[in-house]
Amino acid sequence: MAIFISRKLKTMLKIKNINTYYGQVHALKNVSLHLTEGEIVTLIGANGAGKTTLLNSLSGIVPSRSGQILFNDTPINDLYAHQIVKMGISQVPEGRQVFKPLSVEDNLELGAYLYNRKRADKTETKKTGEMVYGLFPILKERRKQLAGTLSGGELQMLSIGRALMARPKLLLLDEPSMGLAPMVAQEIFQVIGNLSREKKTTILLVEQNARAALKLANRGYVLETGRLILEGTAASLLENKEVQRAYLGKDKKEIWER
Repeated sequence: MAIFISRKLKTMLKIKNINTYYGQVHALKNVSLHLTEGEIVTLIGANGAGKTTLLNSLSGIVPSRSGQILFNDTPINDLYAHQIVKMGISQVPEGRQVFKPLSVEDNLELGAYLYNRKRADKTETKKTGEMVYGLFPILKERRKQLAGTLSGGELQMLSIGRALMARPKLLLLDEPSMGLAPMVAQEIFQVIGNLSREKKTTILLVEQNARAALKLANRGYVLETGRLILEGTAASLLENKEVQRAYLGKDKKEIWER
């Protein structure tokens, strides 16, 4: 008889009672959450709820004033953004922010800037680049093309690909389907799922299409005016009446059914 021993998954990210401000505006109020390695967790909330602020606090772009952020048990609150990237956290910002005057290939190489100092690192960067092209074959076709000439969907693929070039253990995604045609958005969601299943990348997802996000995620948190008001498995949040009323909409079809 075969005996299977399950490996206990490690908690990769712990956020404990963080408070983040924009000037005098209290944007995040005692927010606590966690991510276990390999899972997809989604943040749900209305515009202005604090979802992007939370990602920016994790990335060191808008540092929290109090509380603690632990990444693999190491405090990262006081680190600069580039130090956080080197530790293994990459963010894909809202709005497909790439360097449009540069080629697709140059944008991807910039994503690996921190690792291109030794020959061995350059070899690994090349492998990572091939992995990105495998996820997004259209980028390989467009690799010499200026980023500013790409379609919206291709820009989003490039934005995700550039973040992956930094070899993140934790990927922060901010509204990856915003403004995309349904079929393109479906392709993006499929890649996100593949990153979790096949590449074992841990993902924190902010997504306007709450139903699609919860279908993809393992767990979710609901943010409201800077406070966490609800958390649970993705399945339980999909069935929650208040979540359905506020964020799902019974008349809305799932993104892959459009």
